[in-house]
Amino acid sequence: MEIRKIAKSELPELLALYDHLHDADIPLPETASVEAIWDELSNNPRYQYIGAYTDGKLVSSCTITVIPNLTRGCRPYGIIENVVTHGNHRAKGYGKAVVAEALSCAWLQNCYKVMLLTGRKDEATFKFYEAAGFDRNEKQAFIVKPSDSR
Repeated sequence: MEIRKIAKSELPELLALYDHLHDADIPLPETASVEAIWDELSNNPRYQYIGAYTDGKLVSSCTITVIPNLTRGCRPYGIIENVVTHGNHRAKGYGKAVVAEALSCAWLQNCYKVMLLTGRKDEATFKFYEAAGFDRNEKQAFIVKPSDSR
């Protein structure tokens, strides 16, 4: 297993992996728009896309975003999103490895905390995140979406 930042050239592999993230998702815009967003993300050090590879193939990933902050001694905080492992590679430690690497990136940037949300409701997912060090009882999350959102 190799754990590393996802290269700018690996966008097609990342998008293919995202097919394993949700049962259904909003279609992506045209390729030029997706590539422009990827360029922006890839060029900003606050966004890290972490990947797990086996035999050179991307099989798991997550993102860590580091956000500047004016509290907690001006220490930033991190948000982990889009934790996904290819359906054929689950329960082999890849997800755990990408989350651990994302946390390491956050601690190296002096984050005072890292948060994540999951839409999953199954206990196995909760236990996965607790095993990675997250406390599901620390805070309560609230979500709001625009009325036209899916």
